[in-house]
Amino acid sequence: QERLEESGGGSAQAGGSLRLSCVGPLFTYNCMGYYREGPGKEREGVAVISSSRGESWYSDSVKGRFTISRDEADDTVTVHLQMNNLKSEDTAIYYCAARRGALCGSKFQQPYQFSAWDAWGQGTQVTVSS
Repeated sequence: QERLEESGGGSAQAGGSLRLSCVGPLFTYNCMGYYREGPGKEREGVAVISSSRGESWYSDSVKGRFTISRDEADDTVTVHLQMNNLKSEDTAIYYCAARRGALCGSKFQQPYQFSAWDAWGQGTQVTVSS
């Protein structure tokens, strides 16, 4: 498995904001995004963004509160996940994921499949207290 470098996360009060970032090599992945794993829950998709047209997809639970974006510098691409109006149910370990192949939106909207993604970050904890 290839590895992505994650940063950000931490603790926040409900209604607060946090920002996650994930760095990967440029011109390698068709899309990058985030999954999360809450306490006692299965891993679920949060948001993903494509590299070609900048299309993005969000889970219903974060739509309108989270924003995913990407920027390029030198030979790397960085994906940012801005999380606003945080809720206690957003508490989870967040994993950055990247995919080389097409059909990013379809893969994101299907039930979670580890094999659909070619690289993962180490995971970063987000804790939201009410």
